[in-house]
Amino acid sequence: MLRPKGPEASKLRQRKFRLLQTLRIPEDALPGSLALIHRRCGKPTCHCAKGEGHPVWVLTYTYQGKKHVEWIPEEWVEEIRARVEEGRAFQEAFREVLVTNAQLVVLARRQRRR
Repeated sequence: MLRPKGPEASKLRQRKFRLLQTLRIPEDALPGSLALIHRRCGKPTCHCAKGEGHPVWVLTYTYQGKKHVEWIPEEWVEEIRARVEEGRAFQEAFREVLVTNAQLVVLARRQRRR
């Protein structure tokens, strides 16, 4: 039913196959983003009360429709950054598979009209 034919469909299926062959779920990947923010500690005599605040690294992600912000110790930043990038790369590759599937549906619909 949704099996388009022809060279365009073949190229799309080959692309999807190549993507699926390289797609692996990274064991330690993380969602979201890592950012350096500045927070005030609340002590009226602290330098941050008049300045830009204390630098703090945070991992921000959404889960079940809720935003989560987690403080990250500075010594973890490089590892967390790499894991976030790994997660982002996986999500992008997975999106490519989904988009290819959508392109195959569009092609099947076009061919059905003929």
